[in-house]
Amino acid sequence: MENIAEVITSLEFKVKRFIEKHTILKENLQRSQDEIQELKTINEQNQKTINELKDKIKLLKIAKSTETKEGAVDAKLKINEMVREIDKCIGLLNR
Repeated sequence: MENIAEVITSLEFKVKRFIEKHTILKENLQRSQDEIQELKTINEQNQKTINELKDKIKLLKIAKSTETKEGAVDAKLKINEMVREIDKCIGLLNR
């Protein structure tokens, strides 16, 4: 009988330890998922910033190229290219 009691006590202890470990792992998983979501949000914001800065660079290049007569032709070509890109985007949005 003592042997059965010891087995039961040992089993109860192991189950409690398992439950504690499970709880800790569950909390760690939730923290990790929260961190992943936060990092995704930060990444999206950074991508938006990068795209905005790329657009500003394009505009600055266009502005600099219009300072000379030779640059005016390049500027017109770049503006036409940007208009075509905008038209494509509008076309995709209308689908």
